[in-house]
Amino acid sequence: MKHVTYADKALLIDDEAADWLMEYARALGGAHMTDSVTLRGIGMDGNEVESTFLLNASTELVMQTANTSAEGPDNDEAIGYMQERTRLILAPPTVQPIEDPADAP
Repeated sequence: MKHVTYADKALLIDDEAADWLMEYARALGGAHMTDSVTLRGIGMDGNEVESTFLLNASTELVMQTANTSAEGPDNDEAIGYMQERTRLILAPPTVQPIEDPADAP
């Protein structure tokens, strides 16, 4: 688990989701793009919460390790989304010309 601070709010998020949140924020900032991601975590009151992060070039995130044995809520769908979007930003697909069917033999 990692202690994530964003806009004066803090919560605990599983390591993989927190790491991808930081990586995705970095990719978006470098590309001057904006997106939002909703992650499930544990609020400072111990309750499960959903938090939506607005990510852009001005995003300020702080990640700290947390000494807890608590299991974080599942974020597999959001992690997959951030992985795919990060990949597309950092290594966009090459553009291929569309063949004109009239030119085909």
